Amino acid sequence: MEITFELGYALDTFYFLICGALVMWMAAGFAMLEAGLVRAKNTTEILTKNISLFAIACTMYMVCGYSIMYGGADFSWFLSGIMGDGATGITDEPATYAPSADFFFQVVFVATAMSIVSGAVAERMKLWAFLAFAVVMTGFIYPMEGAWTWGGEAVFGMYVLGDNGFSDFAGSGIVHMAGASAALAGVLILGARKGKYTADGKINAIPGANLPMATLGTFILWMGWFGFNGGSVLATATVESANSVAVVFMNTNAAAAGGTIAALLLARLMFGKADLTMALNGALAGLVAITAEPSTPTPLQATLFGAAGGLLVVFSIVALDKLKIDDPVGAISVHGTVGLLGLLLVPLTNEGSSFGGQLLGAVTIFVWVFVVSLIVWLIIKAIMGIRVTEEEEFDGVDVSECGLEAYPDFTGSRK
Repeated sequence: MEITFELGYALDTFYFLICGALVMWMAAGFAMLEAGLVRAKNTTEILTKNISLFAIACTMYMVCGYSIMYGGADFSWFLSGIMGDGATGITDEPATYAPSADFFFQVVFVATAMSIVSGAVAERMKLWAFLAFAVVMTGFIYPMEGAWTWGGEAVFGMYVLGDNGFSDFAGSGIVHMAGASAALAGVLILGARKGKYTADGKINAIPGANLPMATLGTFILWMGWFGFNGGSVLATATVESANSVAVVFMNTNAAAAGGTIAALLLARLMFGKADLTMALNGALAGLVAITAEPSTPTPLQATLFGAAGGLLVVFSIVALDKLKIDDPVGAISVHGTVGLLGLLLVPLTNEGSSFGGQLLGAVTIFVWVFVVSLIVWLIIKAIMGIRVTEEEEFDGVDVSECGLEAYPDFTGSRK
């Protein structure tokens, strides 16, 4: 029995770590996607933001975020680790895993939420203002809403979302909609890029500099999502959990495919062309839509859920443009609008959830993250400003914020 337990412990821990590494690889996907969809003169800054936010997320979640989310701000696990006497995490219960593996898996989710903000505020935000917000988002805002959902803590002592029919398997709302809510607050305060919208209501397209890079980023995210959803099964050492992992992988892939096809077809009908950027966002939308519940749909249902996400993201991107909400990479639509859709699809296949519970969870997450993020953005704006000057925006933030150009031979390096 002891050998069986130890083998299950080792397998589940190893699986957790591998899935965490896959989710960490999504940071590269976000970096490549965003770098491909911004203009060449802003590439270095967007890459700096992505690697910096990942480091900040890892540090802030270690210092306080994990304890807020799962320990009621009890830092004993962290302090014992510092003193060299940390618990092994081994218990008498079968199919458990090392607590450090759980931390690693959770911390890369935090970084994913913050990565969503990066693309939405691209090309006109000050680097250090963004990084200051990353500290608060990853150390407090995200862990608080995570405590009310996955952490099982009451919302201001009133209710636990999981006890009210709310279910979010891998984070359509908890991770993706939360990141989009913070991004929306920032974009509303920041304003649109210069030249994006004209006084007479015209919307000017600002194409990205490197669509091959954006496509590579999307494929990396697609691959990383298997760890994102698959790892959320939390085990693989039994027949039941192994079968569940396989179903989650299968449905995750099916939803991404459905989202890509639906977005591509709708773009062809609406614009008369096969719009690559819409296809890329369609794939991501399909993945976001299935993230709330990838374990209970059939493969056909997963494909249709992904297709619904792919259709919705196209309409959402167009609608936000008409509202003059400038999101260079479509992050608010992909992760926010479709994140809400993902939550509302859960009761169709999961009897343990309800539409009322899903709405309650969605409203709680959005209101908390949006309102607190709005306050934090306003404080940062008052202290240090959040937007670069018009001249710096025209020249590109690579030079003004980083002192480097990503493509000096093509964009005209300064001597």
